[in-house]
Amino acid sequence: MKTVFKSLAAGLVLGLSSICFAEIAVIVHPSSAIASLSEDDIARLFLGKAKTFPSGGQAIPVNQSEGAAVRDKFNEAICKKNASQYKAYWSQLVFTGKGTPPKEAGDDAAVKALVAATPNMIGYIDSSLVDTSVKVVFKLP
Repeated sequence: MKTVFKSLAAGLVLGLSSICFAEIAVIVHPSSAIASLSEDDIARLFLGKAKTFPSGGQAIPVNQSEGAAVRDKFNEAICKKNASQYKAYWSQLVFTGKGTPPKEAGDDAAVKALVAATPNMIGYIDSSLVDTSVKVVFKLP
């Protein structure tokens, strides 16, 4: 029984580690003039502290669905908030009328499709899914 439990635990740890160590790419429309963004620039956009790219163009951030592993990793690394802190942060801004949270688009494929179709959008996906339909402006290892 202990051996079965240890095997299950080891399998779970290995499975989760592959999810947790996926590289995340922050993406924009391929026609965007933006070549790269800093971590701070990205955090400001996803926390509602900035509404434009550093170059001055309008920026529309798009999140993956709540509970997605990529979203949780992105929020912790870029926004410096875990899932509940991020939700509470936006709840307070919405309640006080000081902001609107980023749109939620679903999974990696949905975010990539939306960013590829909308020039002012910025989103994030697993870097293994990047292709010519989007441009990478930041990579989070």
